[in-house]
Amino acid sequence: MTYFAFPYRIAPTGRTATTDREGQIRDMVEQVLFTPKGARINRPEFGAGVHEMVFSENAPEIAAAAQHMVQAALQQWLAEVVELRAVRTESVGALLRVHVAYRLIGDAEDRRLTVEGTP
Repeated sequence: MTYFAFPYRIAPTGRTATTDREGQIRDMVEQVLFTPKGARINRPEFGAGVHEMVFSENAPEIAAAAQHMVQAALQQWLAEVVELRAVRTESVGALLRVHVAYRLIGDAEDRRLTVEGTP
């Protein structure tokens, strides 16, 4: 089965870009992580809230707070499709790195995703 890729885009073939189930869920995890709270008019509580820390000092305390925010958001929004295995954050210089380990519901294989950005 194929799914729409996120963000929505046109493939080189001129059709809607598609992905497989694993790619769609990876896209969904990234969508939760990168969406600032309040960005969605009909669902203002959607998102992980990491963007709210943009002007905070990048310190271990900020990484710990981000870890809790990310874990709560993923459990709230994606509990029907993924089993969250672990969320780990680290502050590296000016970067905040978020490591997410998850398992697709109905699958036995663990998957990992790492994203980074400046808080």
